[in-house]
Amino acid sequence: MNYRLEDVTALFDGLFMPRYQTRLVRGGDEPLYLPADDACPWHRVIFARGFYASALHEISHWCIAGARRRGLEDYGYWYLPDGRDADQQRQFELVEIAPQALERLFSHACGRTFQVSVDNLGAVDVDRDDFAARVAARAERYLREGLPARAAAFHQALIAFYQQGVSCEAAVASGQRLLARAKERCAAPSSDQVVG
Repeated sequence: MNYRLEDVTALFDGLFMPRYQTRLVRGGDEPLYLPADDACPWHRVIFARGFYASALHEISHWCIAGARRRGLEDYGYWYLPDGRDADQQRQFELVEIAPQALERLFSHACGRTFQVSVDNLGAVDVDRDDFAARVAARAERYLREGLPARAAAFHQALIAFYQQGVSCEAAVASGQRLLARAKERCAAPSSDQVVG
């Protein structure tokens, strides 16, 4: 399979630019989320160094972030670079389980192998296998209970494009149908924000 950044960017932008004014952007050494501002009229999910896995990871964070957080640079989250102590690493892993679970599902939808990221090469011992098991369990829970609406739409578009071989436009349309159904459910009094 040929994994082109242009494809994942076209899928993301096609799905989310019209409704959320958000684009996927190739960046430099560090990923970043930037809300629209005076210099740029759309929000930017910036992934690191042209890495496909980084694009999927940053999309995962965006798919989880609520409207208020999407108005803040990097969603208003803290980030401590490599070299965290044991407590800081536990906090990092707690907030990373859900996005990495989505990244796992997105990777599998593309037919790619997923590797968890503990993102810490410091002196602290990190139980990578335990973290991987928690991420896998969360991914299974998403499959049972439903993904957040934007994540479900992107997941559907990836499956359509990579597994079913439809065009980018048709894959985007399949994701947009899920978004439209989720919007209809949100308008209903007993709505729920996940799509199964």
